[in-house]
Amino acid sequence: MAEEAKWYVLHTYSGYENAVATTIEKAAENRKMQDLILEVNIPMETVTEITDSQTKTVERKVFPGYVLIKMILTDESWHLVRNVRGVTGFVGSANKAIPLTEEEIAALGIDKHEVVMSYEIGSTVKVTDGPLEGFIGTVEEIEMDKSRVRVVVSMFGRETPVDLDFDQVEAVEK
Repeated sequence: MAEEAKWYVLHTYSGYENAVATTIEKAAENRKMQDLILEVNIPMETVTEITDSQTKTVERKVFPGYVLIKMILTDESWHLVRNVRGVTGFVGSANKAIPLTEEEIAALGIDKHEVVMSYEIGSTVKVTDGPLEGFIGTVEEIEMDKSRVRVVVSMFGRETPVDLDFDQVEAVEK
């Protein structure tokens, strides 16, 4: 497939999210479209409810009435999803589905990428991407939750801290 799969948001009748997700998965399987419809996701959160001195932990939908779907958008896949009972449409303008941006996907935490780092605080690294490509520096701080690393590079005779993404630096072999 030339086109890459993207995440889209489906609007559904409230309370039909699970039925819609199951129906889409079964329809994709029956029509041999697993290569177009890759994943269906209903974002859930674990909440602790305290009522009448009782504590209960429950799973709750983060976005009631919405289902996230990772798919390659073609006329065939669009029609399959759009014609599922309970789906009112894609989130977007008119009949055009608009995919989620990388930032939105990261904020939702649905497409987690495992990061393996070959460096740690104090390691010497080389910047491999961006305006400082080719500079050598020392790792000062690692922010796992933001997938960022602070590297101190020497620029114009001064030590300058620079915040970079994990994939913008690589360890330098000594």
